[in-house]
Amino acid sequence: MRKLIEIDNPYLLKEICGIRDKNLKSIEERFKVNIYLKEKGIYVEGEKKNIEKVLGVIEELIKLIKQGINLSEENLKAFLSSYETSKDFLKIEVPSSKKKFIFPKTEGQRRYIEAIKKYDITFAIGPAGTGKTYLAMACAVNYLYAQKARRIILTRPAIEAGESLGFLPGDMYEKLGPYLRPLYDALYDMMEPQVIEEYLDTGIIEIAPLAYMRGRTLNDAFIILDEAQNCTSEQLKMFLTRLGFDSKTVITGDITQSDLPGGRPTGLKEAIKILKNISGIRFIYLSKKDVVRHPLVQKIIQAYEDFYQEEKT
Repeated sequence: MRKLIEIDNPYLLKEICGIRDKNLKSIEERFKVNIYLKEKGIYVEGEKKNIEKVLGVIEELIKLIKQGINLSEENLKAFLSSYETSKDFLKIEVPSSKKKFIFPKTEGQRRYIEAIKKYDITFAIGPAGTGKTYLAMACAVNYLYAQKARRIILTRPAIEAGESLGFLPGDMYEKLGPYLRPLYDALYDMMEPQVIEEYLDTGIIEIAPLAYMRGRTLNDAFIILDEAQNCTSEQLKMFLTRLGFDSKTVITGDITQSDLPGGRPTGLKEAIKILKNISGIRFIYLSKKDVVRHPLVQKIIQAYEDFYQEEKT
């Protein structure tokens, strides 16, 4: 079967095709079709059901291009993965010089974003590379610009410094910089540097050491606690009880990588047991299937799992 998709706008056609037709090749491989570029648009050849999928994909891509999205290879791959999961795909719009949308790339990431939207407290538990921090930050930036939150609060336990940061040189942001680097990296990927600096100065974005959260009530904020596996039970309880009105909290952690000294039990594991039946709190468990870094990362995670399993037996 063969079908013509008419695209009379040269700019749209160029964006859909991509550099050296890379986008078309990706669509061909994903949906097992052949695509031919013609003057009136593109011909899609293959099985009827696959052609219908491609028609839907092209239609959605045209909408995104018209909204100003940069259809890079990375964005296209994320979109295709999300589109195959559900035609009603999730997307997070983030402001930057190159307007872009962030799509969940796995079913686990989809459930994670859905949970953040629906619940006031979401726990994301899983290994490195599953997008726990990045997607939480994307949601936070999206909420800020959609005026669903007045500020973003980022916090993380500074285990390496024993949370006694006073002896380190510089102001609070400079002291905490190394510990909050993953949050910074995600933030700078989504917002312009000058905007971030302005928001830090005015308190719209706040970097708050976990040890300094005590006694506060956090209203109208999107709050992210990263590396929660390094929280003691007392610290995590203290943090969770800071939640104020019209606020949303995301707690991320990897229970297999606790850095607490002396083998102290992690508060994250305890929280899972204590809070699992409370409505309004959602636990999302990500696995190696949700890793979106280099393919070797999945193999590394699997190798460690196999090793520890053999040690137990």
